[in-house]
Parts: sequence; C-alpha cells; structure tokens
Amino acid sequence: MSRFNVSNRPRTFEGATGFKRDPRTELFLLAVSNMVGEDTFYEAAADRDDRFRELVHGLAVTDAEWLARLVAWLRRGAHLRSASVVAAAEMVRARTQAGLAGGNRQVIDLALRRADEPGELLAYWIGRYGRALPQPVKRGVADAVRRLYDERSLAKYDAPGRAFRFADVLELTHPAPGTPEQGDLFRHAIDRRHGGAEVPASLATLRRRAELLALPVAERRALLGRPDAADRLRTAGMTWEALAGWLQGPMDGQAWRTILPSMGYLARLRNLRNLDEAGLPDDVAAEVAAGLADPVRVGGSRVLPMRFLAACRAAPSGRWAGALERALGLSLGNVPRLPGRTLVLVDRSGSMFSTMSARSKLTRADAAAVFGAALALRCASADLIQFGTVSAHVRFAAGESVLKVVGRFGNLGGTNTAHAVRQWYGGHDRVVIVTDEQTWPGRRGERPTAAVPASVPVYTWNLGGYEHGHGADGPGRHTFGGLSDGAFAMIPLIESGRSGDWPF
Repeated sequence: MSRFNVSNRPRTFEGATGFKRDPRTELFLLAVSNMVGEDTFYEAAADRDDRFRELVHGLAVTDAEWLARLVAWLRRGAHLRSASVVAAAEMVRARTQAGLAGGNRQVIDLALRRADEPGELLAYWIGRYGRALPQPVKRGVADAVRRLYDERSLAKYDAPGRAFRFADVLELTHPAPGTPEQGDLFRHAIDRRHGGAEVPASLATLRRRAELLALPVAERRALLGRPDAADRLRTAGMTWEALAGWLQGPMDGQAWRTILPSMGYLARLRNLRNLDEAGLPDDVAAEVAAGLADPVRVGGSRVLPMRFLAACRAAPSGRWAGALERALGLSLGNVPRLPGRTLVLVDRSGSMFSTMSARSKLTRADAAAVFGAALALRCASADLIQFGTVSAHVRFAAGESVLKVVGRFGNLGGTNTAHAVRQWYGGHDRVVIVTDEQTWPGRRGERPTAAVPASVPVYTWNLGGYEHGHGADGPGRHTFGGLSDGAFAMIPLIESGRSGDWPF
C-alpha cells in the first residue's frame, strides 16, 4: 500500500492537509481514475497527462516489473484502453532512452487487445515522438497484429476515416503472417488502402461482405425479409453500425430483429433506446432482456456496473428495468460479504458530480453511490451515509436492488469528510470511504480518519486520482481506486492477514 511524506505539508485542492503518495500508488490511482486527454473538476487534462507520463517514466527505470504488471492489468483486468496504451508507449520510451533492454516488446503486446489498438498506439507514438519507431515498438505491435488481425476485425475497424488504417500499421511494422490466409488478409488490407478492391478467394467473410455491398441500395431493405437474412449478415461480419450505413436509411424494427443475432452483449445494452424507438415487439424484447440478465453472459461481458446504471437511465420504457437491475447485481460479484458492523461513507460533494469522461453522462457521484450501496447491501450490518457539507443516513432494506438505493442519494455541497466520520463513527468494525479525497480543512482537525481508532481499519476508495490524498496510509489505513468492484474484494484478504497491496 502507499506510504506518504508529510514533511512538506502538501494540500488538497480544497485546502486541507494533503499527503503525498509514493510513485506506485499515485500512478495506480491516477491510471484507474483518469480518462487520458480529459479535464477533471480540479485538474486540466494536460496537467494530469503530464503527471501520468512522469510517473511512468520514473517507474519504467526503477520498477519495470511492477509497471509491466500494471500495464497488463489495466487492459485485461480494469478494461482501460487509453491508460494501458499510453502507459506501455511511455514505458518503452523511457526504457529505450535509458538504454534498458528486456521486456519492452512484450509490454507493447500486452497493452493491445483489440484490433484497432495497434493503430492507436502508433498514432500516439508518432504524434509525440515522430515516425522513428524503436525496434521494441515495431516488434511488439507486430506481435499484436498477428494475434488480432482477421477478416472480421478488418471489416469492423479498417474504416477510411481512421487516422491509422490496417495497411499503415502493416507497412510500418512488417509482421510475418501466422497462416497463409492471414498473409492474404495482410496483402488485401494494403491493396485496398491503395485503391485495390479484389478480395482473395481465401477470405470468405470479406467476399460475402463485398457481395452485400454490391447490391443496389434500392434492393437492400428487401433482403432483410428473407428467411436467411440474419445468417447472411452474420457470415458477412456485419455489425449493427455497418447495417445502418448499408441500408442508407432508418433502422426499423425489422432491421434490428435481423441484426440482433450478430450483436454482442455490450452492443445490445447500448441500444435499448433504439430498440424501443424502432418498435421492437415485446416478445423479441423479452428475449433480449433475458439475455441481459443471464449470469453467464453478464460474467463474460465484463461490463462495469455503471454501464447498467447508464442503460437504465437511457432506456425510455420500463420493460428493461428488471433485467438491468438483475444484471447490475450480477456484475457486482466481487463485492464481498463482510461480517460485523461496517460504516460506508459516500462522497456527494460538488466535485464528485463531474462526469467520468466526455463520452459519458455518468458522474463520479454515480459510481460512488453504486459501489457504496452495493457494499452496504452485502454487509452483515452496515450504516450507509452520504456526505458533503452535511451528511445523512441513506436507508435501505436487505435484498433491495442497488438501483433503488442509488435513487435516494442527493447533492450535498462541499467535502467535509472529517465531520462525517466524527458524526457517524460509533464502534464499527471497519470504515469505507468512497470519495475523490479533496476534503475541506476543518476547525477540529483536517484528517478525516483521525476519529477512528488505529485498531479499526479504514479503506478509502479513490475516484479522483488527484496528486494528494486526504490521509496517510499505514497500518490499518488503505487506499484503493478505480471503477471496478475488484478493489472491494481485497478487504477480506487484508483482514485475514494476507497480502492485498495490488489487484494484479
């Protein structure tokens, strides 16, 4: 866990005494809470991104093994694409500049999990450092290309409007194909980038797609009424986005019914409003809802709990509500069942109402409420408190849905964490604070955890990633962060005496 240096008395953005984290903890919290290139309530994007790069550069030289594990976990455990891509690129940059070899190629490969990401990493590198690519970058990207490039990924991600096409990546990194068919794919990607249109016979999916694209626009919608329409779309690698463009007209109920078998879990979740507006029949909607609430599909989707909250708020009809409530509950499978009495404090101050990213309407306050409510519902006995300038009890009943409890939270002004802890702590076995840690200074003490005996563990779950925290870590004081439920799973590990420093 983190260790703090209090000698220089840093401050939180609201003026309270802050605590400087060690580089590993600072980078971890920043990585899991920072959407690269976006402003937050207290920090401009450029400042956060510079801090991120500086931390990566330092650890790339001093603790490369830990940093490599973080990069892999960010992409595969936390599902944070931008953070893992930037961290991998900057790690290799720092190590090559320092003349350090070993593991650099592997780090690049570890950070890339989707077929558009090799191009994103190269675009980032060239935008910052120019077109001269070090060998570890070339080889790591080439390793990922062999693993990720296939017919369906070419059809989905190799759009003309992208900054880096598949051909650009291939021509910069020169990967050796893994199979003869992949060799045909590589050549076709380059040919079509430069105007060639003929699809090799070995690429059956792309040939079927070319047949669909050759169909006159006036005849395309009629194809959807054929018995084999869904299978033709599937075998041609058509996504719902591609179908909408292919039709060159509105996605009506028939179009959605035809493409639904080809849609993955997340695509269905994101389009509930569209399905309603297209007049999807109730019997088909019931099948979609059953799939959304299926435990196996929820687990396999790795969808974060906040997406279910967003979907519930966006869907105009009530026919999805029950399924989304069940899915949200299933997505919180890592939230532990804690014995004894637990005090759960959820920050509802103004800074928490900034959005998670420019692409989302959900706020840090939403995330805090979801996880605070989920944890309280899983405890043997819990007091759930929302706090800001003032604080208040949030009532809940055993077995109640998380979404109903979340609806009882409000906006409570400033960040008076110390006051909330003093007011509500009463012999609990542990305290959990879900916050951005930007607490006010207070007349009766600026350290929020001071009112809790040293023998009682306090877990701060940080959603802001700011440089200075609200309290010092040490025995019985732990700071975690991020948007997944995995951090809470470390609470019983710590309390049972096992190591729980990092989730990777």
